[in-house]
Amino acid sequence: MSMTDDEDIDSSRMPLMDHLIELRRRLIWCILGVVVLFLICYHFSPQIYQFLVKPLADALHEKGGDRRMIFTALHEAFFTYVKVAFFAAIFLAFPLIATQIWKFVAPGLYRDERRAFLPFLIATPVLFFAGGALAYYVVFPMAWHFFLGFEMTSEQGLPIQLDAKVDEYLSLVMQLIFAFGLCFQMPVAMSLLARAGLLTSQTMREKRRYAIVFAFIFAAVLTPPDVFSQVSLAIPTILLYEISIWCVRMVERSREKTEREAEAAARAEEEAAE
Repeated sequence: MSMTDDEDIDSSRMPLMDHLIELRRRLIWCILGVVVLFLICYHFSPQIYQFLVKPLADALHEKGGDRRMIFTALHEAFFTYVKVAFFAAIFLAFPLIATQIWKFVAPGLYRDERRAFLPFLIATPVLFFAGGALAYYVVFPMAWHFFLGFEMTSEQGLPIQLDAKVDEYLSLVMQLIFAFGLCFQMPVAMSLLARAGLLTSQTMREKRRYAIVFAFIFAAVLTPPDVFSQVSLAIPTILLYEISIWCVRMVERSREKTEREAEAAARAEEEAAE
């Protein structure tokens, strides 16, 4: 370890109480950000609701007829707007939360480590939003058309028609968006484990069959109990696992290159000393 690295980490050391104070400061920033975003989102909650319900509205419009959503309790619509606002606030606050986590962790890292982890900080919210976008723009339209296909008209006998509850629909939508957002964090998580020396690409290849089984278990836990939703999450999870193997291999190549350069520099110093 060089003298510069020693000075760099020594300057960032803090007593336990200072760490707790810093943790409290970061938590306060996260809470304040969520509260402010919640108040803003609650003001626009009808518009956010219309945005979240649009995939179902489009699917119902294609089937024709006057369709609606219902609520069965007096307080249900109010708490639905509260839930929508809180969901949107947490979703939009994800970059802020990730940044505060980074600011808390960064002082304990070397300068080179901070530069290495910065791309992961940028990728985390981008991948989270990408997962949510995949769920909203790709999975929802296919899923709602699939489920609405089980309706029956009066010509087929006793009709079966959807009267979706507002609270149940939005709970399903928000659950799936968060599930896809978290699922898309896999490349970041695997790359960080590889940088810490806790995971290798060879191990991931050898455990691929177990990863596939875990992907379906993960999807079964985070999605409603129907095959379509589970497969819709399991397949992207498996693809992300393959991407994670590639990311881990890139980390390994970067580490090998750094080690070769360090060995070459050490040999050059030895030759110069001789």
